[in-house]
Amino acid sequence: MRSRIAGFLGVPFLRRIGWHLQRVTRQFEGKVTTKMLIGLVVIIGMAAALVTFTEQDLTPRNFFASFYWAVTTVMGQGSSDYVTGPWGWVTSWLLNLFGVAIVATVTGALVGFVIDLLLKEGQGMGAAGFNDHVVVCGWNSTARELIDELRSDDYDVRVVVIDAAERNPAGDGVYFVRGDGAAEEDLSRAGITTARAAIICPRDGSDDADMHSILTVLAIEAMAPQVRTVVEVNNPKHVPHFKRADVDEVLVTSKLASRLLARTALYPGLGDLVTDLVSGGEGAELYRVRIPDRMVGMSVGDVSRHLKDDNDATLLALARNGDLTTNPETALVIELGDEVVVIAEHLDKLASLSKVD
Repeated sequence: MRSRIAGFLGVPFLRRIGWHLQRVTRQFEGKVTTKMLIGLVVIIGMAAALVTFTEQDLTPRNFFASFYWAVTTVMGQGSSDYVTGPWGWVTSWLLNLFGVAIVATVTGALVGFVIDLLLKEGQGMGAAGFNDHVVVCGWNSTARELIDELRSDDYDVRVVVIDAAERNPAGDGVYFVRGDGAAEEDLSRAGITTARAAIICPRDGSDDADMHSILTVLAIEAMAPQVRTVVEVNNPKHVPHFKRADVDEVLVTSKLASRLLARTALYPGLGDLVTDLVSGGEGAELYRVRIPDRMVGMSVGDVSRHLKDDNDATLLALARNGDLTTNPETALVIELGDEVVVIAEHLDKLASLSKVD
């Protein structure tokens, strides 16, 4: 039962409501709620004392019975037979009117909270409340394309975008946080501490955009060093600075594009092949998977044959101790903890293996 309740309370929408409740509470510092509660208790206590004094014997039992009657009257459930004299009738009428005012106040507060929630969420001023999601910091043409890629069924991952735009640049299906990827408060609202990965995209092609990306990486590493950070870099000369900021992976799009163009000019069809691989074309998806324990001790050649025969997958690279070796030697022996990069038609083809993020 407790686990079911915990699971229900863990729903992202409920987390966002909780965050807004905390925000409203901090805004009013609890003064309004405290004053309302104190005023309600005082009025009910005075009504209970008046009814007890005018219609009953002054005993603690009678006072608490009158107090209970006053509470139920305010809630609209009190018995009209409890009082029989004029003072009791007047008190009952006042409590009923007071109850109507309380209901109206609570209803107005709830309506105001819902309107405020919707407005804040629409303006990107809320909090995501996700777990194991991807945070995209910044917006450009690359970010637009990668959002479309992450929306595909094969990834099945929630995405949060942090950008200074007034509206959600990614459209429906992506949670929007209006702000700065280098600001801790905005990263916190995006749920960076519970994210799977963070992708940093420069806002333009300038060197200043790269400097801001470095600040974003530093902020993420300070708040959530366990989160994988991937950065698009404009200037290749800035790569060492990103490495010193402990970024996990750097992609220089200009360098990648220039090399691919050169190769395609010399070897026709390579451009289409690479595009097909990275864009998830028909029968060609890249995956990184962990080698099962049963294959430890085999050679790379044997593992490659098993992957092709059993999973219809082609081995491209071997990952060991953080180093990636492309086209490894077939005689190389597989060790415990090794991972491989493969091409496969779909993730279902790799059901017998373990997917690695």
